[in-house]
Amino acid sequence: MITWLHTFLPTTIIFNWGPLTLHWYGLFIVLGIIAAMLVSFHLGKKYYQIEPNDIFDLAFWLIIGGLIGARLYDNLLQLPYYLKHPGQILAVWNGGLAIHGSIIAGVIIIFFFARSKKITFFKLSALIVPGLALGQAIGRWGNYFNQEIFGLPTNLPWGIPIAVLNRPTDYISSQYFHPTFLYESLGSLLIFIILYLLTIRFGKKQKLNLNSYIWLTAIYLISYSLLRFLLEFIRLDYAPLFLGLRWPQVMSLLIIIGGLLLLIIKNHVFVKLQK
Repeated sequence: MITWLHTFLPTTIIFNWGPLTLHWYGLFIVLGIIAAMLVSFHLGKKYYQIEPNDIFDLAFWLIIGGLIGARLYDNLLQLPYYLKHPGQILAVWNGGLAIHGSIIAGVIIIFFFARSKKITFFKLSALIVPGLALGQAIGRWGNYFNQEIFGLPTNLPWGIPIAVLNRPTDYISSQYFHPTFLYESLGSLLIFIILYLLTIRFGKKQKLNLNSYIWLTAIYLISYSLLRFLLEFIRLDYAPLFLGLRWPQVMSLLIIIGGLLLLIIKNHVFVKLQK
């Protein structure tokens, strides 16, 4: 794989058939969604006792809302560009789906779905996060074929070539760059494995309960946000700055703090219940 990454220059399009154009980015997004749904169906049936129809309904709204949230969030981060190029606002095949926007939309959707179905919010969030991590691991490969989400120049043997048109002007003479998409993909895959194994362990050791739901949700929020925070130090794509940090780093820090507070509150509540 290292040799292939170092020597292969990807293209965005798989094939054209009349008016139909199939993009690699779209393909990997769809594959990621399918993988996430399969994981959620499997875990929901075996460990959560949630009806498949409810999981399907939730997945439908999460897909629609997640895509809208991810695109809207990206549009707002790059508002000056999209105001000048309004025709690109809906061009999702060119990239521009921000995971933080998807997470925000997902939280809102799960909240209202949980209330309508009278299911604990954290039960649904814990069910969703393993598949979400796997979907992110797969979806990041779409960024590779779009030649985006790459990092600083590197001489490492797994550095990826970037076409001149896609290189930042400050690094126009550089040829190989850090494959940050790959780092995030592998990191997300590791997070999926951890969450999946923990779900099995919690499920076998004892029935999943509110305590384990919160743990699984917090582990995803903290681990993915830490991964994203660190990778932002080498990413070269545009992001607004706030207090010297890239905006995704600010969001990641806020989510990490939220995840830690969630665990602190959880422990406090359980200590009180045990007294």
